[in-house]
Amino acid sequence: MNEKIANLQIWLNTKGASPKLTVDGVSGPATRRAFFETFRNRSAPAISPQDISLFAARLGVTNTQIAAFASVESSGGGWDDTGLLKCLYERHYGWKRFRILNPLLSNPSPGGYTIDADRDGINDSWEKVADAALTFREPNKAFECASWGKFQIMGAWALKLGYSSPAEFVWLLSRDETAHYEAFVRFIERFNLTTALRKVNGNPINCLDIARAYNGKGQKGYDARIAAAFRKLS
Repeated sequence: MNEKIANLQIWLNTKGASPKLTVDGVSGPATRRAFFETFRNRSAPAISPQDISLFAARLGVTNTQIAAFASVESSGGGWDDTGLLKCLYERHYGWKRFRILNPLLSNPSPGGYTIDADRDGINDSWEKVADAALTFREPNKAFECASWGKFQIMGAWALKLGYSSPAEFVWLLSRDETAHYEAFVRFIERFNLTTALRKVNGNPINCLDIARAYNGKGQKGYDARIAAAFRKLS
């Protein structure tokens, strides 16, 4: 019995895996199926305008500044058409964690992205997270290797943002949209990005700091997209 797979099975059972998994430490078809279905949520509640206002007040920004940023990240939505969180697997994160060369799952070179549904109708990145979790038998490290939800926050940041584990972070995001905003606000607070977010307006120059801090120095036009979203929403 693999203890980490057994712990994953126990954890999935506590989250409502149906049918309930046999805790045998074996990464078989039932465990793989539960890995997807336990996170699927086709009726996740949307965040309320009142909650957005509370988050904006917490950061000292405007609702429009948050809304402009939200509309750009992940095209504004947190779930795909099948009810799974939007997810992008980063194989170079896999390499840092597993150190086992695998062209798709663990590779020192970024890339290999596929966002379309694959195999059994599951988004390719979700398939890769499951493959990494069950092949390398390190479920939490696998959750660290992808960006998740409306604000595409890497699972690698989960512990630094105050979540008990990467798996729990992804689980909470899968429940409702408010959790996505909570994670975003924690990220802004944890990495001292409030000043950059407060500068956001319809001028791309004033969106550059947050675009670079959030998406990297080669931020590929996020500054212009955030500014355009701000102008549209104003």
